[in-house]
Amino acid sequence: MNLIDSLERRFGRFAIPGLVRMIVGLNVLVFVLGLLSPSLLSWLALDPNAIFHGQIWRLITYIFIPSYGSVFSAIFGQQGSALDTACSLAFLWMIGDSLEAIWGAFRLNLFYLIGMLGTTVAAFLFGAQFSNGMLNLSLLFAFAWHFPNTQILFFFLFPLRVKWLGWFSAAVLLWQFLSLDDLSYRMAVVASLTNFLIFFGPETIAHLRQRGTVEGRRRQFEKTSVPEGEPLHRCVVCQRTELSHPELEFRVARDGNDYCLEHLHVSSV
Repeated sequence: MNLIDSLERRFGRFAIPGLVRMIVGLNVLVFVLGLLSPSLLSWLALDPNAIFHGQIWRLITYIFIPSYGSVFSAIFGQQGSALDTACSLAFLWMIGDSLEAIWGAFRLNLFYLIGMLGTTVAAFLFGAQFSNGMLNLSLLFAFAWHFPNTQILFFFLFPLRVKWLGWFSAAVLLWQFLSLDDLSYRMAVVASLTNFLIFFGPETIAHLRQRGTVEGRRRQFEKTSVPEGEPLHRCVVCQRTELSHPELEFRVARDGNDYCLEHLHVSSV
């Protein structure tokens, strides 16, 4: 995170507080306007061909389109309905507030900006039509990473920890990544989740390395530890142990062997 710290010190004053709240508010506005004029959404979508023809506002306006059919909609059901949209955006609002509370405005802005850039690259280079769905999914992954035990009501009925929602979403994404014979889709997934990889990749690698080190030490300890019921000391001369003769004292001589005090003189001490 040293690079991010440096960027924050240099550009932190340009951060937009409450960015996700603003995006949610504009999503609500676009949803209402879309009900009045459905063709409006087609003018806001991320369309590289239209952007090449001068409609550069699409580089930003696509994030204001409510992402129907996303994991957020799957939680609340009735995809595309006003209730589904309201609940999905409220959930997104909560995620944004929670991440900003622990990261600060700049880091959340940077995370979102990198996600936008990745989504845009995916659209231009690979023709992926993710809109802001994958971008919102990256926010969900970040939220599940920091607040794994937060509970939500799945279909308003069943309590579900966010970490399980994150794992399920990741599993579906991985399955699609591996099963679909579409290189453009695979590269688009990587590009769209660049923000999560940048923010959490080094931490994940460090965590895995630490787990490997701890596991190695545990195995080494188990290998060198004395099994239950086995003596710790056994005189190499008389074969007596601290279990068979608790009254004896033992010493480890220079030759590395255990001796009771009675036979210690036999060693080269």
